[in-house]
Amino acid sequence: MSDVFVRVALDHPLPTLFDYRCDIEPPPVPGMLVSVPFGKRDTVGLVCEVSDRSDVPSDRLRAVNAACTACPPLSAAWLKLAAFAADYYQRGIGEVALPGLPQALRDATRWARLLAPEERYRLMPAGRDALPDALPARASALRRLAGVLAEAGSLSAADARALHLKAVATLDAWLAEGWVERDVIEAADVRAAASDAPPADAPPATLPTLTDEQTAAVEAIRDADGFVPFLLHGVTGSGKTEVYLRALAGLLAADPRAQALVLVPEINLTPQFEAAFRARFAALDAGAIVTLHSGLAEGERARHWFAAHTGRARIVLGTRLAVLASLPKLAIIVVDEEHDPAYKQQEGLRYSARDLAIYRAKQLGIPVVLGSATPSLESWWQADQGRYTRLTLSRRAVADAVLPAIKLIDLEEEHRRGRASIDGLSGPLIAALKSRLERGEQSLVFLNRRGYAPVLSCDACGWVAGCPRCSAYVVLHKPERAMRCHHCGWESRIPRACPDCGNVDIAPLGRGTQRVEETLAEVVPGARVLRIDADSTRRKGSAQALFSDVHAGEVDILVGTQMIAKGHDFQRVSLVGVVNADTALFSHDFRASERLFAQLMQVSGRAGRAGLPGEVLVQTRYPRHALYHALARHDYVGFAKSQLGERRDAHLPPFVYQALLRAEGRTLEAALAFLQQAAAQLSTIPAAERVSVYDAVPLTIVKVMHVHRAQLLIESASRGALQATLHAWQPMLRTLKGVLRWNLEVDPLDI
Repeated sequence: MSDVFVRVALDHPLPTLFDYRCDIEPPPVPGMLVSVPFGKRDTVGLVCEVSDRSDVPSDRLRAVNAACTACPPLSAAWLKLAAFAADYYQRGIGEVALPGLPQALRDATRWARLLAPEERYRLMPAGRDALPDALPARASALRRLAGVLAEAGSLSAADARALHLKAVATLDAWLAEGWVERDVIEAADVRAAASDAPPADAPPATLPTLTDEQTAAVEAIRDADGFVPFLLHGVTGSGKTEVYLRALAGLLAADPRAQALVLVPEINLTPQFEAAFRARFAALDAGAIVTLHSGLAEGERARHWFAAHTGRARIVLGTRLAVLASLPKLAIIVVDEEHDPAYKQQEGLRYSARDLAIYRAKQLGIPVVLGSATPSLESWWQADQGRYTRLTLSRRAVADAVLPAIKLIDLEEEHRRGRASIDGLSGPLIAALKSRLERGEQSLVFLNRRGYAPVLSCDACGWVAGCPRCSAYVVLHKPERAMRCHHCGWESRIPRACPDCGNVDIAPLGRGTQRVEETLAEVVPGARVLRIDADSTRRKGSAQALFSDVHAGEVDILVGTQMIAKGHDFQRVSLVGVVNADTALFSHDFRASERLFAQLMQVSGRAGRAGLPGEVLVQTRYPRHALYHALARHDYVGFAKSQLGERRDAHLPPFVYQALLRAEGRTLEAALAFLQQAAAQLSTIPAAERVSVYDAVPLTIVKVMHVHRAQLLIESASRGALQATLHAWQPMLRTLKGVLRWNLEVDPLDI
């Protein structure tokens, strides 16, 4: 019998495969996971190649420990996707492939338990009523267990033990009382886990009547032959989700094995999408629709991933990490809110899920639908060039629903007329909020800054509260009585006096969502005000519960950040107020205007969706700015044309391709010196003759966690020249010393 050698990808910065001798029977195949020794420890790797020879000397070859036979091998198409992502984003294939897998697969000690059934306890209505009074007041551990169970709806036995050592015995006692119910879930079976999903309404007796534009869009997607990238440009409330549902229904009906991947930008959007899909596809097995995102419990994510990998799941809903899910029968990809920056990973592998979705569709020869009311300028330009097929939904789907009227409140004019604002809220906005309250309608106030105030300062000596670990101010969080750094998490109590001069009259400057919430409670008496931001939704399931309160009509005024700006179908919201949008007009980031326009268009679209007349009031000191004029006309097309013209003249994306080298050092001088050496290396690379190199500069927030950061931007009008340069540059960069770490980002969004 000839020797067998495998080339294995490991989650390691070196972009190479590692050779191992394989003595196990049967030998592994490409796409299989193996346990291998690496250094002084064992780790899990992915077999990429199998051969009968190795160039590594036999005395240096080590043997494979074991292969994971419980998981079917990943397909050749999936390996090709991972290889492309690794090559394009300048990372090792193991750095792409392995982090995209569930943790259970990346731990060889758990392979034997992969197919073991899992016990899961679900809270019953009787338990929800009885438990609060049945537990002693001092039984804090039991109360914590009951609280987590009530919030999550169900718990696995493993998760319960993490909360309380005797949790399983306690849950079994509650089971005997009829307070909980126990399910047994197979690793590859997600049917019982479906009980955690939001309840689906009964299938509608009749489907919504499509507009002519919706009908044309659905037919175009259904008739697509092979790879066709569609850009579905639909105004807010135009029924893009209905187009997705109809297109998927036709595809799944035509092929009983076909799978669909639907991407959303944020976790808090998955519950309403899941409810809509379960209601529409109620005839499918409960396990045929699964979600994949970082908010899932470890065991739940593993079961959902297995369901997709084995073809059992027909529809996978997920955030950006789901683009790397294994779907052997994938037939269509939908990317909702395709413009959203959340699709770009900002740590580790800095990939764009939207761009990988397009490549994956091209690789498999299937359609991909990019949906948005405000498409990214890159996608819009591709449609202008004829590379994407543009589908347009120019009006709202509900017969009597129209786009809201957008009005600008000139804050300078208000000041000249002596109409003072109350803590940042103008008189016209307060009057409009009171009017909606009297009519029993809901309002939304948008401010994309969380906390109470961004700055705490002393007007006597000029002291400003800063983070001791970062070059940033700390944010005042009044309800928690804390000062908190949003960059490193450092926290302290609010000082009673200025630490420099002793002045007790220190005061907050600016405002965040907490301060606006407090002010609204005072200026609109009787209103039920709810705040939704990253602080109020920290606990698992809390965002879904808060949004449910809004949909149930238990909220009069909703205050929030970008979490409330997109995707949500608030039926009773008739007024949107926008506070403090001007700061983005003068950002150093050339994408700031595009992002601001998208945010304002999206949040404006929350008003008037169910036939109620909608109104949007934008407070600004620059009412004559071209961006606000385009916003008032709902003129995305004109705005995009203007922005693309400016970018063409300035040689900015999408007319050039960029990469960013970031360095982190103990001092700023060390980081800049590293980047200057790196820039000097480019002169030795032939392909770099077609690449422009900018000076190394500090980041806007220079220091985070005592680490100083700087960046070097390079760009080229040729994607090929840029990629060739990066491939030749990487080995040179590894020879440089003097910094803590560095990374290359291709197609950066934040510069």
